Amino acid sequence: MALALRRTASLRGWARRGRDPIPAALFCTDADGLQNSRVKIFDRELKGKQRDRAAWLMRSNDGFLDSVAENLLDRLQDCRKAFPTALCLGGASEAVRRLLHGRGGIEKLIMMDMSFDMVKALKDSDRKDSDNTLETFYVVGDEEFLPIKENSLDLVVSCLGLHWANDLPGAMIQCRLALKPDCLFLAAILGGETLKELRIACTIAQMEREGGISPRMSPLAQVRDAGNLLTRAGFTLPSVDVDQYTIRYNSALELIEHLRAMGETNALLQRSKILKKETALATAAVYESMFAAEDGTIPATFQVIYMTGWKEHSSQQKPKTRGSATISFKDIQNQFGRQSS
Repeated sequence: MALALRRTASLRGWARRGRDPIPAALFCTDADGLQNSRVKIFDRELKGKQRDRAAWLMRSNDGFLDSVAENLLDRLQDCRKAFPTALCLGGASEAVRRLLHGRGGIEKLIMMDMSFDMVKALKDSDRKDSDNTLETFYVVGDEEFLPIKENSLDLVVSCLGLHWANDLPGAMIQCRLALKPDCLFLAAILGGETLKELRIACTIAQMEREGGISPRMSPLAQVRDAGNLLTRAGFTLPSVDVDQYTIRYNSALELIEHLRAMGETNALLQRSKILKKETALATAAVYESMFAAEDGTIPATFQVIYMTGWKEHSSQQKPKTRGSATISFKDIQNQFGRQSS
């Protein structure tokens, strides 16, 4: 595989490395007034099982996840501010912790995932890392019902996890509430161009073999939506940028195996639970016939949207109120027009 850059939450168990468990009440969020979206798109229970499976399948060094985590953490180096207490949410949390390397001045790190097996795997890998002296906590919790006290965090990082939330704005609002004033939210989510080749191949194969299509791929946010999400969640100084990765696989089967290892397989509530063998084989054949390179490898596109936002504080820059300008653009145009003549 080659990589190219182009339910109220159940706190089932958590512990601090080398010490006795700390009472869960210290990490409970008062979420009164926050309601989960009535529209259910994803099967969160299934996604939890997929994360359990990914805990056993994940690779020690995944080039794609490492690259996304590295790009996300690079944003900490652009900040003069230190973030002593940080929360890392789901997704590629193992890569985030492994590649942190002291960035952001983090002293206490809370690792949270909806999968008990994933949290256990993270804890086990941390024990093997003798160089890691960071005080680390492990929490089993759901991003949609964040079990964190308000105004208790300096940094929230989510690397490739939030795009599975049914109520993404609500989850981001809870992240903002958990942050202290003038503290940072960093997130990376998969964008709408992700796996476009697989979407095309799957649609054509289903039309040919079944005479129609059924949901096989999860809906993802578009780039234009990301800024609106940050604003809607109440973050200030929002920033959005995009990277596109092209990974080459030896076959469609290798792509599916990689998606399983990342916990990124289909979790739609309205999914078809049966995939016919002839449809699967047709999808692989169409994929290879349409997109295969001369060397026989097939490309898969992953679009990653990076989002940055701050919790409001009086010291932050604010735009002037509408109508407060003392000079018009017409006057400026006239002034420069006279100078040029």
